[in-house]
Amino acid sequence: MTLDIPRIEQLLQNGVRDRVYPGAVWAVGNASGTTASGAVGFLDPTRPGEPMRLDTVFDIASLTKIVAVWAVIGTLVEEGKLQLHTPLGTFWPEVTGHPLGQVTTHELLTHTAGLPLRANLKNLYGTDPQDIRDGVLHEALHRAPSEAVEYTDRAALILGYLTEYLAGQPLDQLAASRIWDPLGMTETRFGPLHPDSVGRCAPTELDEETGTHLKGTAHDFSARLLGGTCGIAGAFSTLPDLSRFLQHMLAPTEAAFGPTWIADSLRIRTGELNPARGLFWHSAPGTELREDVWVHYGFTGTGMWISPKQQRWAVLLTNKLFLSRDRDPLTAVRGAFRSAAFS
Repeated sequence: MTLDIPRIEQLLQNGVRDRVYPGAVWAVGNASGTTASGAVGFLDPTRPGEPMRLDTVFDIASLTKIVAVWAVIGTLVEEGKLQLHTPLGTFWPEVTGHPLGQVTTHELLTHTAGLPLRANLKNLYGTDPQDIRDGVLHEALHRAPSEAVEYTDRAALILGYLTEYLAGQPLDQLAASRIWDPLGMTETRFGPLHPDSVGRCAPTELDEETGTHLKGTAHDFSARLLGGTCGIAGAFSTLPDLSRFLQHMLAPTEAAFGPTWIADSLRIRTGELNPARGLFWHSAPGTELREDVWVHYGFTGTGMWISPKQQRWAVLLTNKLFLSRDRDPLTAVRGAFRSAAFS
């Protein structure tokens, strides 16, 4: 397939013109590396002389769930330290005897655990990290496990706690030592960012407390509440780093997670339940084959796709949250971008 680069560039330029986002960067590649990439628009609408760049640092929001939690879980499974279908309460003392103890890692990864859908940690549990942890791990379930697919950020938060218990290290250290450093993702880290990196960071939503747009500090309130690091969100990254991550998924090396974990994750694991999900990945909307293209999005305006069948990956990073929380305009752009990248 010949990639229609002018089509992609025009699509993303139109997004800037229509104020879907201030700017965007994108890349498409395969197992050998990046085949095409580009940048459009501006880093910060209040500074129109500064263009968006290929090395812009983005708050990747829920992509944290993939590049940190999902990836680290994969290494633990491959090491034999975690079995996907074993109830958590049989090996994790913190949840033994509590409703979460009957849930499996597989159910958390497929969003079929029956967890409460509420996610405002401060309103529910206060601001103390231990109180939040206890509340999340001990609360009653919303429904019986494996009855329905219901997305909730709690699944990633719990899995982040689980990795820390099994490996005996904080999630940020686990992600760096097991995933980011081995893959050469030198600019991926949890925030808040060092001042040296903030200048290249795409700003997100207006912070009512300071009257300025967040830049180098996670937009996600749960991540900020927990010091910047949690399974839900909080990581920052760049187009080159995420491209390396996806390239590894098509051509796994001995570094990080391996081909078995990737193959097991990128297939439907929810049976007849809808929406169909793999392990933290879901089938891309608009694709004819449910297992053809897999995707994960971030609330700030980020997204990445992968297709083992087509041997292709794609990344689109925007800071649409600077302008609006309205999802529909970016949803249309994402769909058109996916079509151009994989059709």
